[in-house]
Amino acid sequence: MAKMSKGKHAGIQACADDKGVIAAAAMDQRGSLRKTIAKARGADVSDAELTEFKTAVTKVLTPHASAILMDVEYGLPALKARAPGTGVLLAYEKSGYDTNVKGRLPDLLPEWSVRSLVEAGADAIKILLYYNPFDDKAINAIKHAYIERIGAECAGVDVPFFLEPIAYDDALGDEKGLEFAKAKPKYVAAYMEEFSKDRYGVDVLKVEMPFNIVYVEGTSAFGGTAAYSRAQAIADLKSTAQAAGKPFIYLSAGVSDAVFRESLELAAEAGVPFSGVLCGRATWQDGIPVYAKQGVKALEDWLADRGVANIESLNQVLAKAAKPWWTIYGAEPAAV
Repeated sequence: MAKMSKGKHAGIQACADDKGVIAAAAMDQRGSLRKTIAKARGADVSDAELTEFKTAVTKVLTPHASAILMDVEYGLPALKARAPGTGVLLAYEKSGYDTNVKGRLPDLLPEWSVRSLVEAGADAIKILLYYNPFDDKAINAIKHAYIERIGAECAGVDVPFFLEPIAYDDALGDEKGLEFAKAKPKYVAAYMEEFSKDRYGVDVLKVEMPFNIVYVEGTSAFGGTAAYSRAQAIADLKSTAQAAGKPFIYLSAGVSDAVFRESLELAAEAGVPFSGVLCGRATWQDGIPVYAKQGVKALEDWLADRGVANIESLNQVLAKAAKPWWTIYGAEPAAV
């Protein structure tokens, strides 16, 4: 049986349900959330309003989630509103990246450490990393060392490390475009294989679907231009899953709730051993204009109706398709 430290085992399980499936809500959006609310309102959004939005989402949705992913800049007060027994993942990276420097280089929140995040309530640490497996070696050397350092820091404090690599390639243009869609399966497989290596200390991979569903023929989201057949999308799900040596969960990447569910149903059809989701905008993004125009009470009412319906529909797919996080080890690891 695989061995895992007590802290890492307890931290992952704190973020999972009693079946070992991670059904987590993501609410760590910062700059993008502020811009979206401001656009819907036609006016600036204060820090206090970001916290208010996050608190409403946390209060209404965590009774239906196994964990919540939050930022420390605006989200810590919101954690007080979470349902009892809800696991906490805290984001350790700065939001966004410097567009004036090549390579989308990552950076950490300078006033925080893994230890202080755990002291603030984290059961697990999450890092987002923009990553092109085929980029200049000098750029990826920086990113590999960065992840190794965070992995060592998490090991030192005995807390799980959730890594969210996001594929990109500036040479292929827009990540939502056709050329990138064609290349995406190869990029996702490469980063899943790379960051499964023990040297990085990653415990759970939070990964993208290895396709852009807009370009998958035969799906409800198909936009008319094909990059893959439905059968190819299923084959890509299988090949990327085989590249993983760590438990992995899927992220919603801002698609609609219905589209994300359809993507997960493809994963279920492919029989891949994904261990759940970290789903943010798919569940609550349609509540943004409600909050922007009508305030927090209207948002809470919308969340209690549509938001809960969205997350429950997602949970039904997970109940049928997701596998316990320890599946990749063959059995639940012994905590040592």
